[in-house]
Amino acid sequence: MGTRVSGKIYARQLLNGFTTLGLVLLLIAHAPQPTCGAETTTTTADVPLRVDRPNIIFILTDDQRWDSLGIMGNPIIKTPNVDRLGSQGIVFLNGYVTTSICAISRASILTGQYESRHGINNFSKSLTPEQVAGTYPSLLRKSGYKTGFVGKYGVGKDQPSGSFDFWECTKKTQPDYLTKDKQGREIHDTDKVTSSALKFLQKFGRQGPFCLSVSYKAPHELDGHPPKYVVQDRFRHLYKKDHIPLPVTYAPQYWSRLPEFFHTDENIARQRWRDLYSTPQLFQENVKNYYRLITGVDDGVGKLVRKLRDSGLDKNTVIIYMGDNGFSLGEHGLEGKWFGFEESIRVPLIISYPGLPDSMRQTRPAQIALNIDIAPTILALAGVDKPRTMQGENLLDFLSGKLPQRKDFFYEHTFLKSPKLPQVEGVVGTQWKYMKYIEHGYEQLFDTMHDPHETVNLALDPAYEKQLKVMRQHYQMLKKGAR
Repeated sequence: MGTRVSGKIYARQLLNGFTTLGLVLLLIAHAPQPTCGAETTTTTADVPLRVDRPNIIFILTDDQRWDSLGIMGNPIIKTPNVDRLGSQGIVFLNGYVTTSICAISRASILTGQYESRHGINNFSKSLTPEQVAGTYPSLLRKSGYKTGFVGKYGVGKDQPSGSFDFWECTKKTQPDYLTKDKQGREIHDTDKVTSSALKFLQKFGRQGPFCLSVSYKAPHELDGHPPKYVVQDRFRHLYKKDHIPLPVTYAPQYWSRLPEFFHTDENIARQRWRDLYSTPQLFQENVKNYYRLITGVDDGVGKLVRKLRDSGLDKNTVIIYMGDNGFSLGEHGLEGKWFGFEESIRVPLIISYPGLPDSMRQTRPAQIALNIDIAPTILALAGVDKPRTMQGENLLDFLSGKLPQRKDFFYEHTFLKSPKLPQVEGVVGTQWKYMKYIEHGYEQLFDTMHDPHETVNLALDPAYEKQLKVMRQHYQMLKKGAR
């Protein structure tokens, strides 16, 4: 449903956006600078409240791919509230995750680190207390912020609820969509998370700067046999008259081109494809349900924004919106994430600051932005030093020219093994993508600038042997650097 933006277009966008970024950076520069860093022992009580430091809300969705927003060019989905955030800020056209599965990606968001460094590689392993102390919420709390986390935490069995001023998360790694509220009424998880976020704003919105992490389960499917989408009743009517085009790589030949180790009955991505996307009728039904869940999140975002406006907090609140990983909706005969295809690893990413003048809004940089950049960017907005252990960068430094453009990044997914989920590592760049299925030694090479749907594996073409050798060497270098 789209391609990358060329470097020339990016250059024009960046020039147009320098005034926007300059204003944001000016706000940061003139904020009082904290003395705490990753290794300080300052407590919340020791730090005076700084009302001029921005409030920060980080909104994370589960399994939302990059093109499932109106502002990202999707002509069918209805997401007016998130689109409005984009019109008030920065819309990253090339947001990615370094590992495409929820637990690992969420650990990377919190710590600013690759899986290779933070070590979370399954659903049961938790961050250590020392690692929790180095996450963006803990560092902001040390510097005087009130912190809250609501919704799906999703990293291991041990939840750091005591490290927050406000905590309303499910104890399950994967929340149920339908639960009962205190009055015994059935409530959808999206509405429950939104309600918790509003409760935090009511309690802490006026107690100094705050950082609230809002983590939705939607649009993740409800796991089961078969899996299904559980949609809020009030959105079930949406998209009934719409027709969603089949993906370019939905055709059977693209599944046939995948290596033999994909072609097993145990392949989870193929199993779920059969249940949800294996016929045009199933495709229409379940993509629409996926869209309905995202529209439900958009409704929650609208309620949060209205609460900020009604409380007079909107002019000093930065909102960041992101997906924890992408999602294949039938492309290549697959459903889900995990692998290195664009649908799996590319996500929406918006940084919104409503106080910007109209002339400075909606910059659209093509710079590669990663989930490991979220923590450093949030810390920079709050004027808190980035720990040396963080591997991501402040996205505003990229856009203001303080750092060179990121040309590529290391991708890794080693959760489970073949035949359920073949393990894969590789390099994702602005033109070339190299993936190696490490258990099998099978390689993929795609020219995503000219083949954005990844239809032709150039690793099988002797004419690209030189480029393949370059990518192999670069892969080894980036893999070493991710540790």
